[in-house]
Amino acid sequence: MESNINMDLAKRVRQLRIENNLTQLDVAKALDATPGYICNVENGRTAMSLRMLTFFAQLTNTTLDSLVGSLDNSYRATAIDNELMNLVSTLSDDEKVKLIKTIELWKE
Repeated sequence: MESNINMDLAKRVRQLRIENNLTQLDVAKALDATPGYICNVENGRTAMSLRMLTFFAQLTNTTLDSLVGSLDNSYRATAIDNELMNLVSTLSDDEKVKLIKTIELWKE
């Protein structure tokens, strides 16, 4: 099971890097690592430490919860709730009212 999680994490790291228009060199510089290390992470040969995962999540403007939650289904619900709460906390009061109205429309 652990190897599946490592491969899923490797795919997620690569996906986030690409979505953020970052090269392996960009990520390596930001994390104070080598491009070879990033390549090994993306190929599932090396697992990132918690410290590196935290920096990577910050670099790709995601939360560690969402990064980990996308891999472990039992953790996913909590990660989604946390990500939603983080996003809502950045909204203005007017935006929050609009969000509430939108959600109410969805629930009908």
